[in-house]
Amino acid sequence: MRSVIGSAVTVDPAVVESYRRDQSKLTSAGSPLCVVRARSIDDVRATMQWAHARRIPVVTRGAGSGLAGGANAVDGCVILSLAGLDQIIHIDVASKLATVQAGVVNADLARAAAASGLWYPPDPGSRDFSTIGGNVATNAGGSCCVKYGVTADHVARIKAVLPDGRVIHTGSRTRKNVAGLDIGSLLVGSEGTLAVIVEVTVRLRRAPGAMSTVVASFPDCASAIDAVIECAAVADPCVMEVMDRTTIRAVESMTRMGLDVESGALLLIRCDGADFAADAERCAAVCRRTAGEVWSTDDAEEGEAMMAARRMALPALERSGGVLLDDVAVPVPQLPGMMQSIDRIAERYDIRIGTFGHAGDGNLHPTIMFDETDPSQVSRAGQAFEAIVERAVELGGTIAGEHGVGVLKRAHLRLMIGDAELDLQSRIRQAFDPYKILNPGKG
Repeated sequence: MRSVIGSAVTVDPAVVESYRRDQSKLTSAGSPLCVVRARSIDDVRATMQWAHARRIPVVTRGAGSGLAGGANAVDGCVILSLAGLDQIIHIDVASKLATVQAGVVNADLARAAAASGLWYPPDPGSRDFSTIGGNVATNAGGSCCVKYGVTADHVARIKAVLPDGRVIHTGSRTRKNVAGLDIGSLLVGSEGTLAVIVEVTVRLRRAPGAMSTVVASFPDCASAIDAVIECAAVADPCVMEVMDRTTIRAVESMTRMGLDVESGALLLIRCDGADFAADAERCAAVCRRTAGEVWSTDDAEEGEAMMAARRMALPALERSGGVLLDDVAVPVPQLPGMMQSIDRIAERYDIRIGTFGHAGDGNLHPTIMFDETDPSQVSRAGQAFEAIVERAVELGGTIAGEHGVGVLKRAHLRLMIGDAELDLQSRIRQAFDPYKILNPGKG
């Protein structure tokens, strides 16, 4: 391969090991043949042509921030890193579009857009280090999805390399486009199983103006979710996040922010738009009916300080040791039942679970805490994880809201996808990748 791609290829054991897996827990990872750190689309094309001719599997990787094992190596594969494709090619202010390479970090795109008076809304919790290519491959979400949608809602055009090295373009820079089948929508969320996404054109919005932030502490999660539903009926919040008691206590222990550790749930709401202040007051009025305390502010710095508590949820829970982060979504009215089920599952398996997430769209992240050196705890963590996934499906939800299937949840696909649908997906994959070399065993 070096004769084709040169110094982009490395077989150094320490480097190869560092690229072997993503951030997921309890997932298997194989031993790669080598790592290709692509510096151009030509490097990607050459890699795919070489691998295709030899039927060698290729696993594409961005920042390695995934939580489902989607970028984990398989034995004898080429790890294809796109982190070096990190150029913001063009920001078209008039059309509100940005064209970027796959390795551009989400937050870097957001800052570049802001410098032009525009805004890129998708804001996954990993936005400071996750890449746009990875965001597209998993259809990443974030806190503002309740109002502005997920990554798919902002993708206009994709450039990708097929397994045989051919380059394709999907979508259009126009708002309307019904010419042919929507191949781009197949690539979004495909977890590297259909093609290698190398360049993306995304839609931007006008930069958000002032906003109000409301924080309310409730005696229990059910009261907080009731408030979420009522707030959505009287206002149009852009953020509605929830944290349970276990998460609140972990965050307070880490940050000493002064959170009420006796409250059962913390609800964080943000409102923007022309009626941001009125919307926030309506939400605050709803919360005051059942909340113990309610705080609100129109000050941007104070609002960011309040939202910091939610951003620290996962790092705070991780301080306890090993964590297995779940990612389920249910219809919003089913959230109380889902959160109650998570508490019962924690009791059943005698394990701690802290739950936080995007209450406005029903996407929760139950975080199972366990000692990775204790086989009994590892086993119980895995059982609790499966029980949570199964309960989400029973409540009309999904096994993966925004983190993807990867290897972590591949065995759960049949819970919500029938045989006919699985067969159709397999045949679509065959059309893109007849030799099944792209990310085998994933998604």
